[in-house]
Amino acid sequence: MSQPDGGTFDLVILGGGSGGYAAALRAAQLDLSVALIEKGKLGGTCLHRGCIPTKALLHAAEIADQTRESEQFGIKAELVGVDMAGVNSYKDGVVGRLYKGLQGLIKSAKITVVEGTGKLVGPDTVEVDGTRYTGRNVLLASGSYSRSLPGLEIDGERVITSEHALQLDRVPASVVVLGGGVIGVEFASVWRSFGVDVTIVEALPRLVAGEDEESSKALERAFRKRGIVAKVGKRFEQVERTDSGVRVTIAGGETIEAELLLVAVGRGPTTDGLGYDEQGVKMDRGFVLTDERLRTNVPNVFAVGDIVPGLQLAHRGFQQGIFVAEEIAGLNPAVIDENGIPRVTYSDPELASVGLTEAKAKEQYGADKVKTYNYNLGGNGKSQILRTAGFVKLVRVDDGPVVGVHMVGARVGELVGEAQLIYNWEAYPAEVAQLVHAHPTQSEALGEAHLALAGKPLHAHG
Repeated sequence: MSQPDGGTFDLVILGGGSGGYAAALRAAQLDLSVALIEKGKLGGTCLHRGCIPTKALLHAAEIADQTRESEQFGIKAELVGVDMAGVNSYKDGVVGRLYKGLQGLIKSAKITVVEGTGKLVGPDTVEVDGTRYTGRNVLLASGSYSRSLPGLEIDGERVITSEHALQLDRVPASVVVLGGGVIGVEFASVWRSFGVDVTIVEALPRLVAGEDEESSKALERAFRKRGIVAKVGKRFEQVERTDSGVRVTIAGGETIEAELLLVAVGRGPTTDGLGYDEQGVKMDRGFVLTDERLRTNVPNVFAVGDIVPGLQLAHRGFQQGIFVAEEIAGLNPAVIDENGIPRVTYSDPELASVGLTEAKAKEQYGADKVKTYNYNLGGNGKSQILRTAGFVKLVRVDDGPVVGVHMVGARVGELVGEAQLIYNWEAYPAEVAQLVHAHPTQSEALGEAHLALAGKPLHAHG
């Protein structure tokens, strides 16, 4: 019996997260017909279970800290408590408004939205609930899920993932966070601001190990000062349920008791059972392999976002989605430089970076050719006003352009736009030093660091 025909489109997209919906919107702008298939809500993990709700929690945490510390600014206020119902209402309101906006955008672009679980059943065909949608081009954008460890059972009550953590209706007394990557340190930061006893367990030698080592060390120092315990270089061994919560055993037989265990050991690609393997798409440990133009080995089948090896960031998927739409439309877009994708960890303090770490630059160019410069935020007026500590670190090769920018401090994520331009436009320190930065802003720290690297430090020691 033949399958019902859903029609033929210029582009059929499997997954409506950041990568999928960006591709859909850009393709529609370019007058391509688009079918967008999504089993959940448009916006995917980032909007509903990731970036947006976690950053709302982090902002609520910042308000809690500011209230607690208000007297140092001459304001008398008292933190009576954290009302999780109110915090969740605020968080869900932000998500709801953005979701409504996205639905409106997709509708106005005349994109065919198909609700349901899609499966690749041919090199140009995706099937949803028995109906087949044919694409002159197909984009795989099925996203990621919260990983666990072998033998570690997530029960959603005492042993939870970040998705469960976002729905908590109470402030726990104590939490063990398993994983010191971005997700782990962000939740650790939120909970500490809410008054929770937090212990991070990380098997690698440092927190946020993908960042420059000096950034990691600065974050660890700041966390220590805040009372967050970080046990790095310690492997998880087991967890037992107790009357009051969990008992976590780590390497060396050390045990930690807490109310909850948050498992934040990374995200895995959602590709299992979606037909990719059967259709001959080249895979590696569940990830879809592509060339630099995001093409898979199957003609006219592309892949973007968390299922493609590399940084699992919403803005990476978003940019890749735009790239694929333009590639299909024949615009020949410039290849995305993975090192040029900005990275931000929204903890307190924030970490922001773009380009190569000092270690990677030395590996690539040789240790003797790499120069670095650290500008301490203590010399920056706005940072003094905000009472934040941290630095801007530049990595340069010989007398060439800046190949890495690394920042630690309150709100430095907002500076990463300029840092991205500096890296992507291969700017020389002397060129950035000519730019006028408004005073007093933290962006001046970027200017000052480049002045110093250009050999003319003013507020910095050369």
